[in-house]
Amino acid sequence: REKNNCECCPFLHPNLTPTPLCDRYNGSLPNGDRGRRKSRFALFKRTKANGVKPSTVHILNTPQDRKAVNCKGQHSISYTLSRHQTVVVEYSHDKDTDMFQIGRSTENPIDFVVTDTVAGGQDGEETQITQSTISRFACRVVCERNPPYTARIYAAGFDSSKNIFLGEKAAKWKNPDGHMDGLTTNGVLVMHPKGGFMEESKPGVWREISVCGDVYSLRETRSAQTPGKLVENESNILQDGSLVDLCGATMLWRTAEGLFHTPTQKHLEALRQEINAARPQCPVGLNTLAFPSMQRSRAFSSLEDKQPWVYLACGHVHGYHNWGHRSEREPNTQRECPMCRVVGPYVPLWLGCEPAFYVDTGAPTHAFVPCGHVCSEKSVKYWAEIPLPHGTHAFHAACPFCATQLSSSQGWSKLIFQGPVD
Repeated sequence: REKNNCECCPFLHPNLTPTPLCDRYNGSLPNGDRGRRKSRFALFKRTKANGVKPSTVHILNTPQDRKAVNCKGQHSISYTLSRHQTVVVEYSHDKDTDMFQIGRSTENPIDFVVTDTVAGGQDGEETQITQSTISRFACRVVCERNPPYTARIYAAGFDSSKNIFLGEKAAKWKNPDGHMDGLTTNGVLVMHPKGGFMEESKPGVWREISVCGDVYSLRETRSAQTPGKLVENESNILQDGSLVDLCGATMLWRTAEGLFHTPTQKHLEALRQEINAARPQCPVGLNTLAFPSMQRSRAFSSLEDKQPWVYLACGHVHGYHNWGHRSEREPNTQRECPMCRVVGPYVPLWLGCEPAFYVDTGAPTHAFVPCGHVCSEKSVKYWAEIPLPHGTHAFHAACPFCATQLSSSQGWSKLIFQGPVD
């Protein structure tokens, strides 16, 4: 967990750490953390509570009514029902909660600035997004300041005018108890894993969170105006391992308690040194192989002479060699393994560097297909089973370290190392 450099959050919030999957290389942003745009964001108990809660409801029928309400300077959510009628729900200060806002905007109300995921990028330049599908004020997380520090997620965030505005075309409605609610354009989706975030965990069901924090089944399409069905027995409380999708970036939520059971950077480094100490060899060239340091893996720097490569179709680990091509155009996508003659992708191996993505502390024995990021068997199999939202309508499994879509047949491969012959 890193200390947030946001001046308004001087103390670590003791229970909550979201880790985004919007990292293009190996669990971190390609150009490093920059201010509020970072690969990991730790929540802090603020010096002064900034949470808000619903208070007064106004039904406005004239422009003069709206101007009078807006002049009060309070947080509010505006629901435009027609040209002539708007419902404004004012929010008052809540001394018992802290609010953190997440979105694409770099304006001051946003605590955590997220950018679109560009899967599998392998250069050092930021890929330009022509039109982002992430909302400027995507969502807000409200945390209780006292134990058990429960965190709840809500769709949409307050802008610089302290307002959330749902226009005429936005999905919105009045609930049976009379309170207004709605959904954002592309929605905020949440998936809570079954059994927490640990070795035996299984993927849960994707749901959509409303502006007021209710849980709904998914809409027919991501931006449809008709909401899904209310799921009454589920809540917007974030759990260890919850995934939050903002239609362009997916975040992993980890609690402080959950992180105690994950490997540390020192543990991952020890595993790397243990593999290298066993002196794995290329079965053809007989040269000793070695995984690069965690710093070089995270930076995705140039390949080294001892870099392990793998034939993903069979799992045989080699050093790099330049034969066995089956395609001239894409030389490493169709290569014949000299050990077993199986044809498939041939890629360099990189140890996965972000500990929060591991569900256990096991040895790095398996690799994601087709990117070649390596972690424990149970971690690989866990992520290979999770259908992550892709675009505005699709779902597919992806490597958590680089967001590359996994192979549809089997998203992982067991690595077969050859020990030294001497």
